[in-house]
Amino acid sequence: MSDAGRVFDALGDPTRRRVIAELASLGAASSTELARTLPITRQAVCKHLDALAEAGLVCAERNGRAVVYRVTPERFGDAMTWMSDVGAQWDARLAKLRRRAAR
Repeated sequence: MSDAGRVFDALGDPTRRRVIAELASLGAASSTELARTLPITRQAVCKHLDALAEAGLVCAERNGRAVVYRVTPERFGDAMTWMSDVGAQWDARLAKLRRRAAR
């Protein structure tokens, strides 16, 4: 699976999107801190964070006994580039179709 595919797969889950939104809002947080703001258990938050980390969307660093997570924006850029490339291909196809229809 491509990097963009991993990103889209991870973001296909609405809870993971909410975890990303919370992390983006907070800047950094532990799974315990995230569980306080989300309607799921800390264990569920950990599973979602693992999936997001596998996709490269978050990184973890140990801070004493806690593990703190941060959003890693580079993978979002990879997915945006992919979407932009696909969009440009469709734009070109549609423009060609419009030219043919206008003849």
